[in-house]
Amino acid sequence: MRQAGRSLPGYREIRKRYGLFEVCRQPELCAEVTLEPVRVHGVDAAVMFADIVLPVLGMGIEVELVEGVGPVVEEPVRTLADVERLRVPDPQESVPFVLEAVQIVRHELEPDQALVGFCGGPFTVAGYLIEGKPTRDFALTKRCMYGAPEVWHGLCDRLTDTFAAYLQAKVDAGADAVQLFDSWVGALSQDDYEEFVAPYSKRILDAVDVPTIHFGTGNSHLLEAMAEVGGDVIGLDWRVRLDEAWARVGHDRGVQGNLDPALLLGPFERVRAAALGILDAAGGRPGHIFNLGHGVMPDTDPADLGRLVELVHERTATVAA
Repeated sequence: MRQAGRSLPGYREIRKRYGLFEVCRQPELCAEVTLEPVRVHGVDAAVMFADIVLPVLGMGIEVELVEGVGPVVEEPVRTLADVERLRVPDPQESVPFVLEAVQIVRHELEPDQALVGFCGGPFTVAGYLIEGKPTRDFALTKRCMYGAPEVWHGLCDRLTDTFAAYLQAKVDAGADAVQLFDSWVGALSQDDYEEFVAPYSKRILDAVDVPTIHFGTGNSHLLEAMAEVGGDVIGLDWRVRLDEAWARVGHDRGVQGNLDPALLLGPFERVRAAALGILDAAGGRPGHIFNLGHGVMPDTDPADLGRLVELVHERTATVAA
């Protein structure tokens, strides 16, 4: 479960002393934050702790993570000159601390526990860089796409090269699978997705030789298009029924999801009913990774996360038997 650690006391104590980027730059600390939810909750995989804007720091972009806001870019990318100043860094030089943390985590995990690395999707990260901060309407981003396509494509081209190298370096360091996390891609129409995003996402997904997960939110209208782009597993958010979505992307690939994270803020009986409904929709078919439809909310009770993991393990073990 992505960000499962941020509801845990251990993580909260660490974040009282260190910023997110500071945690990432200390391999032992980054590894500990990654491993804590695996140890506490008994999940089947570790999601490598990072932020989706981390790789762009090596491109020459200054980003500050502002509490309650998100990534804030000091000098947004708006012109072709801004794009041409960006470099495509060697991950061994720009994020050696991340790669060392990956090695530590892979060594600490059991052989049957997977390590998942991830990077941001081209639309989401390009949107942050153009807007200068998180947004929901992406007005400046779309203005760039439509009015200055050379800027958009130049930026996405460099982000794609950077992210492809970043993911491959994580794989070389020990990641068993990777996820392309295009959080806000649902803000696009299908036509715009296919023109402005799909080619870059495909390049990133095709760049690695391990299983890939392709994820977005608010993107039920894009599921077929995203499946066409690639991903051994398609991530589903909670806005679409799992069985219907799986039929749309094809049963020849896996799906991940798709419990609404906000349910975990309410009574557990409602969580239990929804989780069992998702498992029933999966029908015991191979290829379903039970997960939330997005990250764990910080106010989630860790005990409820643990109960959810136990419930899913118990029910799926029964199905498998």
